[in-house]
Amino acid sequence: MRRCAWPLLRLSSRAGLALRHGGAVRLRQAAASSSSSSSGGGGLRAPDTSLFVPVPLKPVEGAAEEDVGAELTRPLDKGEVLKNLNKFYKRKEIQRLGTENGLDARLFHQAFISFRKYIMESSSVSADLHIILNDICCGAGHVDDLFPFFLRHAKQIFPMLDCMDDLRKISDLRLPPNWYPEARAIQRKIIFHAGPTNSGKTYHAIQRFLSAKSGIYCGPLKLLAHEIFQKSNAANVPCDLVTGEERVYASEDAKQASHIACTIEMCSTNTPYEVAVIDEIQMIRDPARGWAWTRALLGLCAEEIHVCGEGAAIDLVTELMYTTGEEVEVRNYKRLTPLTVLDYALESLDNLQPGDCIVCFSKNDIYSVSRQIEARGLECAVIYGSLPPGTKLEQAKKFNDPNDPCKILVATDAIGMGLNLCIKRIIFNSIVKPTVNEKGEKEIDSITTSQALQIAGRAGRFGSSFKQGEVTAMHRDDLLQLKEILSEAVPPVKAAGLHPTPEQIEMFAYHLPDATLSNLIDIFVSLSQVDGLYFVCNIDDFKFLADMIQHIPLNLRSRYVFCTAPLNRKEPFVCTTLLKFARQFSRNEPLTFDWLCRHTKWPLAPPKNIKELVHLEAVHDVFDLYLWLSYRFMDMFPDAALVRDIQKKLDDIIQIGVCNITKLIRASQSGAAPGAAEVMSEGFPLSRTKRDARTVSDHRDAKSAEPLSIALEVPGERRAKSLRTYRSATRQEDLKSHGRGSLANRLLREGLLTQEMLRQLESEWQDQHRSGRYGLASKRNDQSSSKETGKKKK
Repeated sequence: MRRCAWPLLRLSSRAGLALRHGGAVRLRQAAASSSSSSSGGGGLRAPDTSLFVPVPLKPVEGAAEEDVGAELTRPLDKGEVLKNLNKFYKRKEIQRLGTENGLDARLFHQAFISFRKYIMESSSVSADLHIILNDICCGAGHVDDLFPFFLRHAKQIFPMLDCMDDLRKISDLRLPPNWYPEARAIQRKIIFHAGPTNSGKTYHAIQRFLSAKSGIYCGPLKLLAHEIFQKSNAANVPCDLVTGEERVYASEDAKQASHIACTIEMCSTNTPYEVAVIDEIQMIRDPARGWAWTRALLGLCAEEIHVCGEGAAIDLVTELMYTTGEEVEVRNYKRLTPLTVLDYALESLDNLQPGDCIVCFSKNDIYSVSRQIEARGLECAVIYGSLPPGTKLEQAKKFNDPNDPCKILVATDAIGMGLNLCIKRIIFNSIVKPTVNEKGEKEIDSITTSQALQIAGRAGRFGSSFKQGEVTAMHRDDLLQLKEILSEAVPPVKAAGLHPTPEQIEMFAYHLPDATLSNLIDIFVSLSQVDGLYFVCNIDDFKFLADMIQHIPLNLRSRYVFCTAPLNRKEPFVCTTLLKFARQFSRNEPLTFDWLCRHTKWPLAPPKNIKELVHLEAVHDVFDLYLWLSYRFMDMFPDAALVRDIQKKLDDIIQIGVCNITKLIRASQSGAAPGAAEVMSEGFPLSRTKRDARTVSDHRDAKSAEPLSIALEVPGERRAKSLRTYRSATRQEDLKSHGRGSLANRLLREGLLTQEMLRQLESEWQDQHRSGRYGLASKRNDQSSSKETGKKKK
C-alpha cells in the first residue's frame, strides 16, 4: 500500500500545479462572467452578509472506517498543517478568489475559522484533502491547492452561497401586480373618493356597495367593518362580517352572503365581486400594515374598486394603476360642516363645555385628565386604543346620549376612525405622540398634519346636534403650533407597503433548511428588490415572535401563522400565552376551553385598581388571540364559541372598570398597589426626538420628591399659573441645556417617566457614583448633581 503512495503523490502534485496555473484562472473567469451577468441584470446590491448564520459542521471523531489518506501517504503533522493553513489565510490571491466566489471579508474569515477547526479537530479527513495537505507539508504542493476544499467547506456552512441567484429571484418584489393573475385578467374601474374627514366620501362609496349585486368592504378596524355589516343588513342587503377572529353570517343557515364587510387583512383576492370598497387608502404607507392596502388595491377581483381616503394618496394610486393598465377616476369632496380653529386655548379644565373631547396620546394623560375632570364634579367618558371594541362603543354611546349626564370625552387618537361621536370641540391636551418609523425605531414627535386633521375632523359631525366643529389646544403655546400643523398641506403618499408571503418564505426555507424563521426573514429583506413605488414593511414584531417560539418544534407554515398573530409585544401576559399556545400546539394537544380558563383564572372579578384593569385588557387580548388562531387551526382551538361568550362577559367587566376609572386611580395611589407605577407609565422606549415638541411639562414646577398621587391631582388653576410663570424661562432653559434636568422634564411631560421612577433613578445613580463605578468624571457630575438638588430643596 505504501509503495503505491508515491505515484499517487506525484499525480496529486501535478494536479495541484495545474490548479495553481490554470484552475485559479478558470475560477476567476467563471466568477467574473457570473458577476458581469448579474450586474447586467439591473445592478443588484450586495447582500448583508452579517445576516448569514453559519451552519455548524462537526469535526470527524473516531472514524468507523480506516483513514484512507493516512494509508496512501502518512499521518498528518498537525503542527505543520496549522502553519500552512495560516499561510493560506494570509494569501491575497486566495482572498481575491474568495471575494469573486461570494465570500466578502466577514464570510471569508468565518469560513476559514470553521475550515481550520474542522481540519485540526477531525481524527481524519477525506482522502483527497489528506493527500493535498500531505503534499503541502512535504513541499510538493502549494497552499493555493487548498482553495477548492476551502470553497466546498464554505458552501457547506453558508448554503446560501450556492443558491444566491435563486434567492434573489424569490425575493424580487419589483412587480407586485403580477402576483394577482385573476385581477389582471379583468379590466377594473378604479374610482377614488378623495376628501377630508366628515365629507361624505365613504358614504357615497357605500351607497354603490349596497346597490351592487355583490360587494366587499375592506376597512382598517373591526369597528368599521362591524358598522358596515350592521348598516347593510339594516338596509335589507344580506352581508357577512369577516374579521381575524370570527365570521358572522347574515343567514341563519350559515350560507355565504353576496356582500362581505371585513378587516382589510381578511379580504379574498380570489373571489369575484361587482364592487369593492377600500377605506382609508392613505394607510397604504403605514410602516406595519401598509402591505394589506397594497394587496387589496392590486389584487381584488372586482369590476369597480372604490377607494376612499385623503387626496394625498391620489398620485400614488394613479401610478400604481398605471402599472396595471387601469385608469383612475377621481371624485373630490368637501367637508359638509364648517370646522373652526379657535384663537384661544382652553388653559384650564374649568373652561370645559358639554360636547368637549380632550385628546391625549398616552394612558398617563388619560388617567390624569379624567381624574381632574371628575374632581370638578363632571362625568366623562374614556376611550383609548387597548379597550375592547364593545367597551369603546358603550363609552361612545354614553357620551352621545343627550339624556346621559356624561358630556365630556377623554380619548386618545383611537377616536380618529371607527366611532361616530357627537363632538362639538376637540381639545388637544398635547401635540406630541410616540410613533414607530419605517425602520422600526420608536420616536417622540409632533403629530403630523394628516393625524391632526383626522382627529380634528371628528368635531361637528354631519347629522349630529352640533352644526359646526371647533378645534383648540389645552395650552396657548401648543395652539400656535397646532394652527401651523393644520395649515400645512398633507405631504403626498410616496410608496406602498409590501410583505413577504408564506409561499415566498417556504421557497426560501427550501434552499436554507437550517436557517431560523427570523433569519430567513432578515435575509429575504436584505436581498429583496423593490422599485420606487414600494417599500418593505417593518417586520420587527414578526421577528420578535419568531425568536420567541424558535425553540418550539413546529412546521414552517404553522410557525409563520403564529408569527403573524396580532398582538402587542409590550404585553408580557399575552406574549407568554402565545408561547404556551405554540407549545401545546406542537404536542398536538387541543387547547380547550377548560385549559384557557385555568390559564387566565376565569372567572374574573371587576378591577379594584388600574393594574387590575390593565390585566383584564390583556386577558381580553388573549381571548382575541385564541379566536384568531381558532379561525386558522379549528381542530386545535375547538372552543371558539365558548370563548366568544366569556369574552362578552369580560367586556362587561371592563366597562364597569372604565366607568369607575377615577376610583381605580385613587385606589392605585392610596393603596400603593405593587406595580402601580409600572402601570401608569407607558414604558415607551425613546430612540430619538426629531424636533422640539414645543409642549410644556405638566410637572415643570414639581419637586423631584413630590409623590405620583399629588402629581396626578394637580388642579387646573395651579397648572395654568405655573405655565404662565415658567413657560418662557423653561423654554430658554430647554434650548440652552441638554442636561439631566431638561431630559427629566421632557420624559415627565410625555408620560414616559413618573416622579416615583425619577426618585428611584436618582437614588441608583448616586449609589453607583459612591462606589466609584464611573471614575473621576462621574464623581464631578455627581457633585454638581448634588448641588443642583440642594438648590432645589432650598
